[in-house]
Amino acid sequence: MGTSAQKGTVNRKIIDQDYVNCFSITFSTVNGSGSATANTTILRALFRMGIPVSGKNIFPSNIQGLPTWYTIRVSKQGYTGRIERDDIVVAMNQASILDDIRYLNPQGVLFYADDIHLPEIPETVVTYPMPIKSMAKETEAPAGLRDYISNMIYVGILAKMLNIQMDKVQLAIEYHFQGKEKAISSNMEIINKAFIWAESNLVKQDPYLVEPMDLTSNCVMADGNTAAALGAIFGGVQFCAWYPITPASTLAESLNEYLPQYRKEPETGKATYVVVQAEDELAAIGMTIGAGWAGLRSMTSTSGPGLSLMAEYMGLAYYAEVPVVVWDVQRVGPSTGLPTRTAQSDLTFSYFLGHGDTQYIILIPGSVEECFDFGWKAFDIAEHYQTPVIVLSDLDLGMNQWMTEKFKYPDMPIDRGKILWEEDLTKHLAAHENRWGRYLDIDGDGIPYRTLPGNQHPQSAYFARGTGHDEYAQYSEDAKEWENGLNRIKRKIDNSRENLPLPEIRLNSNAKIGIISSGSVNPAAEEAVDLLLLDDLPVDHLRVRAIPFSSQVGKFLKDHDRVYVVEMNRDGQLRQVLTLEFPGQAEKLIKAAHTDGLPLTAKWIKETILSYEESRK
Repeated sequence: MGTSAQKGTVNRKIIDQDYVNCFSITFSTVNGSGSATANTTILRALFRMGIPVSGKNIFPSNIQGLPTWYTIRVSKQGYTGRIERDDIVVAMNQASILDDIRYLNPQGVLFYADDIHLPEIPETVVTYPMPIKSMAKETEAPAGLRDYISNMIYVGILAKMLNIQMDKVQLAIEYHFQGKEKAISSNMEIINKAFIWAESNLVKQDPYLVEPMDLTSNCVMADGNTAAALGAIFGGVQFCAWYPITPASTLAESLNEYLPQYRKEPETGKATYVVVQAEDELAAIGMTIGAGWAGLRSMTSTSGPGLSLMAEYMGLAYYAEVPVVVWDVQRVGPSTGLPTRTAQSDLTFSYFLGHGDTQYIILIPGSVEECFDFGWKAFDIAEHYQTPVIVLSDLDLGMNQWMTEKFKYPDMPIDRGKILWEEDLTKHLAAHENRWGRYLDIDGDGIPYRTLPGNQHPQSAYFARGTGHDEYAQYSEDAKEWENGLNRIKRKIDNSRENLPLPEIRLNSNAKIGIISSGSVNPAAEEAVDLLLLDDLPVDHLRVRAIPFSSQVGKFLKDHDRVYVVEMNRDGQLRQVLTLEFPGQAEKLIKAAHTDGLPLTAKWIKETILSYEESRK
């Protein structure tokens, strides 16, 4: 058994500065037990202490009863990626105790409910038993509430043992219960009792501690789905149709939460938006395309299985040139797969989506801040290029808690693209020899002009077709017209390359090895760069944010001898797309792909690259 620590306060001699504000803690509980409130209370309290933190929830795809884990990373350096092994585990579930110990560092710390039977554990592990059940009974709370109370008990114990400021715990509780004074006072009473118990009964034998910092004052805690919804709202979303699917549901639910606050007519209070829960994904994308054709800023949110069902409709929007935005919050596939685990496995499907020749603009946010920014930018891009835009997020980014700078209101006018109203169309006809056609390329950029329903100009009407059509939207099976139309669409998408969110590049002096990553892998990849530099292996890092790729991506490939493409899937999908787009650089691209449903770690990336480099010697 490990070292049991009881009776006393803190042994300051064991505190090492390397362990202050630098550790990972996992709470092992049961799904549906109400532990989320306790876990986020600790997360928010640490955040309010000015300490950089991130929170990841690993939960099963049932309603309740199975093991669930919540991990908080505390990092004074500001790292937010997952760590493979836990420094501290709070064990509240007998069923998962073997796994909890297996993922615990040999020099780690185990807080555990004292009714849990512990297996053999390393002697180097410090253990702190917690009288959860007996303290819960002392509160005389109804049996149905004791699970919730039990979770608050470990909040108080950890606050004492890790030096979490109680006034910050109070603020976190107040934030969660939003003015419900009875709930606030009853929870704080339990937390305070647990704090006092730990003060009298536990002596600190481990080095992990937190101390106030000042690194979060301009930041907020948010998940990517909420950020995406807020970005869409500030980008002028007018219509959303969706069907519930994990992990995308909370994006549409966030629209339902915040739209009533921000999008009403000031005089009448009338809503200026519509959110529809459709009967299935087919209906959702059909409604979304209909609204986009009618001129509304229109979107839907889904995940891999839903996007599969939307493929044919997406081809219609692509060929009929209807602007819509589709958020795909990726999860593990194929089939039902692992609905509550994360992956980046929809990239090649999105790249080739639909039968026939298609080419989609794909945005890939790599942070919560970018989820917000792409929430509004996706509408501008979709309407400017009159095309569907797919935004590829994932469960880790979309549903977990990340520290991010406060969101900034878009500082540029909305780009609605080439829309002609009555007066516009009159001027257009006068300037172009009375020529206007819905699919006529007047300016040579591949983007035609469009009119919207409600335009009363006698020449504004057209029929939007998914069948073959000419430049004037007339039905046609002429071979040349078909080829010209399809090539024009490709030309406008190709022309978007330098106008999409450009990659972010970190260069280190004279590095000949590169790393390319995208999406939620970016934080781990950035940390891995630092670790590799410590190992005297200089590497550069490029973070892809959009496809089609800009010329900067091609230059990055040319400038490096080897480029590791790091991603969360089995087959190296980003590497495959890079190979197609830059065939002359294909032999430089090295697959660094891994998928087990969990976010990648900097340690895995570092060891994968070092192993390959060693094999070349």
